[in-house]
Amino acid sequence: MDFTYDSEQNDLREAVAGLLGRAYPDSEQRRRVTATDPGFDEKTWARLAEMGVLGLPFAEEDGGMGAGPIEVGIVAEEMGRVLAPEPFVEAVVLAGGLVAAVGTAEQRAAVLGPLSEGASVLALAHAEPTTRWSTSAAGVTATQDGGTWRLTGVKEPVPGGARADVLVVSAVTDGGTALFLVRGDAEGLTRTGYRTHDGGRAANVTLDSTPAELLGEGTADRSADVERAQALARIAYSAEAVGAMDTALKTTAEYLKTRKQFGVTLNRFQALTFRAADMYVSLELARSTALWAGMVADSGGDVVAAAVRARLQTSRAGRHIGKEAIQLHGGIGVTAEYSVGHYTSRLTAIDHLLGDGDWAADRLATTVDSYPTVDPLGAPYTG
Repeated sequence: MDFTYDSEQNDLREAVAGLLGRAYPDSEQRRRVTATDPGFDEKTWARLAEMGVLGLPFAEEDGGMGAGPIEVGIVAEEMGRVLAPEPFVEAVVLAGGLVAAVGTAEQRAAVLGPLSEGASVLALAHAEPTTRWSTSAAGVTATQDGGTWRLTGVKEPVPGGARADVLVVSAVTDGGTALFLVRGDAEGLTRTGYRTHDGGRAANVTLDSTPAELLGEGTADRSADVERAQALARIAYSAEAVGAMDTALKTTAEYLKTRKQFGVTLNRFQALTFRAADMYVSLELARSTALWAGMVADSGGDVVAAAVRARLQTSRAGRHIGKEAIQLHGGIGVTAEYSVGHYTSRLTAIDHLLGDGDWAADRLATTVDSYPTVDPLGAPYTG
């Protein structure tokens, strides 16, 4: 398979890398930005919009750029490279992706236009305290009061939920799981934001007979749409993780070349060099799998299955590279001031968003019997 980018994709990579490199030239700048709400730089968010990044996956008639999962992955990887805290995957890929897939033409114009322009931030309120990585809603119910839909229940955690101007909320109806739009200033909406361990933001969202707009037409079950949106987000998160792992490995390799013990640099110790080489192998496996998953999504293949495979490989690689980066840095690696700990923290957070490695392994294990059995010589087994 050809994993090389074309000229336009390379131009996109260079443009995004340049913008984010100026916004976050070092880990100190990121720490300053994430120390205060909303946990990301509103000016950088606006600059990403000016570049067309926030409308990248949306159709041109909806105010977007009409790009695909490969371009989304390029942006996500560059964001991961500098740990940019802007909610690109959460707002654009996940919440925006659902609006693009389910919403009416009027809803797409009203919601995706401002998002693409950087004037609005979206968040998906789907996870619930009593469920784990489900595609269906259970704890929030939707009822009709005259001609108005009203939602009641709790969503948590909602990444970026405290800052979002519009929430895409899943809720239980007679037809199954439906999706709704809830304005940030809606009556009966209470949002309690908090900081996550990787410097990001999440929220507890409580709805008390909160007025909402049904997303799309009819109350047909939207679980399949949620599953597909989650799969595309997993692929984007895998690309972000690849960017973070790449920087963690480069930082570690540079440290081994400069830090001295017993009069020589650490890269002269063969055991440490072997460990760094193993980190490189993990990175390249994760990179290839993430790119392959993006290509599957771009070609209209089984995006859900591809995303599970990408999640498993990314989970394993992220844990391996994160732990090794800290250990190979020795004492400085565990300090809050040094960058590798922050990269490991973000990789850990990605691993637990929308299903961790164990979850992915369990999902893949259920499909083992669907593959043909072969004998040791490679011929299909017929006995």
